[in-house]
Amino acid sequence: MVGSAAAFFASGVPGHAQIVTASPTQRAASEYSTDAPVSIEVNARPLSSFDTRDRSHLRFGALEFRSGLILTSPFRGFGGLSALRLDPTGERFVAISDKATWFTGRIVYRGREMAGLADVEAAPMLGADGRPITARGWYDSESLALDGGTAYVGLERVHQILKFDFGRDGIRAKGELLVTPPALRKLPSNKGLESLLLVPKRQPLAGTLIAISERGLDADGNIIGFLIGGKTPGTFAVRRRDDFDISDATLLPSGELLLLERKFSLLNGVGIRIRRVELTRLAPGAVIDGPSIFDADLGDEIDNMEGLDVHRDAVGELVLTMVSDDNFSMIQRTLLLQFTLLEE
Repeated sequence: MVGSAAAFFASGVPGHAQIVTASPTQRAASEYSTDAPVSIEVNARPLSSFDTRDRSHLRFGALEFRSGLILTSPFRGFGGLSALRLDPTGERFVAISDKATWFTGRIVYRGREMAGLADVEAAPMLGADGRPITARGWYDSESLALDGGTAYVGLERVHQILKFDFGRDGIRAKGELLVTPPALRKLPSNKGLESLLLVPKRQPLAGTLIAISERGLDADGNIIGFLIGGKTPGTFAVRRRDDFDISDATLLPSGELLLLERKFSLLNGVGIRIRRVELTRLAPGAVIDGPSIFDADLGDEIDNMEGLDVHRDAVGELVLTMVSDDNFSMIQRTLLLQFTLLEE
């Protein structure tokens, strides 16, 4: 994703639209009084550790904890973050909520640790008619991919993908429907597209949009994914293990696919993990699988982790960033977590 993100952020995110500073009334409102982007305040409280049982514990599988933030905002539209993409430095970001809202801004660092967010702007996601897509009952914007100046957003319940000219219009871009395989529109209502990524140049499957469902299952109980565009379009599957569902994916510079997964069970509790898969194994008809490189449970500082991205820091370390979807619930949190990948 690094190559695609570089071109995307170089194209001018955020866009050229006028930015409105939100008044106290707007900040407290759950709906926009304008379709223009608004500047919002986001507060950040640091997490001193990831393991709540042993605060000196830093190594978790192939990952080492760097820093974490608990994010809150007086803007009531903030939350529900379901996807996050970063620029190559890990500073500037584009995120989406599952209520069809864009968020852009930058992560402020103190040394190697995250200290907060700055210059955060929010805007409703627009359709081809220039109106917020929520006006036609489209919500559940769950997945985001970047490619040059183009952004792709997956909508879960309606099983559609929107394509935005972000390089030209930023968060005021209008979404055009992408032609997708008929089988994609047959996914379960609330278990549809949860992950999108565009394979950059000089990688296997370059130019292919990889779309993976949360829990659309094939006849063998494996999770359905799609290869859209590129030279070898088709359908593949991800081996489903231990009742985990897929919530996002990203690509390492080495060309390996990282799958962020989560589970919730009244019997077995809550957990997240990351699996690593060789991109060369991906092909129409393939069933891909790979080892877990990271596992966490409620003894750790996790929530409903839905977004995953990777960047390389100033000293060359690969950094994984995760964000959680709080479901706009008072008992959940918006977490922003960063780890160093120790085993490239």
